[in-house]
Amino acid sequence: MSEQPMSKPGRKGVARIWHASIYSWSGLKACWKHEAAFRQELLLCVVLLPFSFVITDDLAESALLIATLGVVLLMELVNSALEAVVDRIGPELHPLSGQAKDIGSAVVMVAIGLACVVWGLVAVKNLSF
Repeated sequence: MSEQPMSKPGRKGVARIWHASIYSWSGLKACWKHEAAFRQELLLCVVLLPFSFVITDDLAESALLIATLGVVLLMELVNSALEAVVDRIGPELHPLSGQAKDIGSAVVMVAIGLACVVWGLVAVKNLSF
């Protein structure tokens, strides 16, 4: 006997996409409102974005620079979501809660490190110091 895939009840098609977009926008607004790190990283990305076209005239390299900025923001969103879930479970200190939050923070740190390495390498390749 084959198992039938579980389907979620709810909206379909364009209505689902529309409502998913609204939920996503709400998530971005919540992260902006409650997470100072997200605000700082987003503002830094806005400042750095134009420099991705100054550092190099190669569109592929510019895309890579912009993508690393996006990765930092994505990882901060994931970290913020993880922290919200852990905090929702309860305020008591638990080793696994601390571990989860530390790993979420490490994800952001690795993304920032990746962005720094890529930006540094592209800058060294294209700029005369």
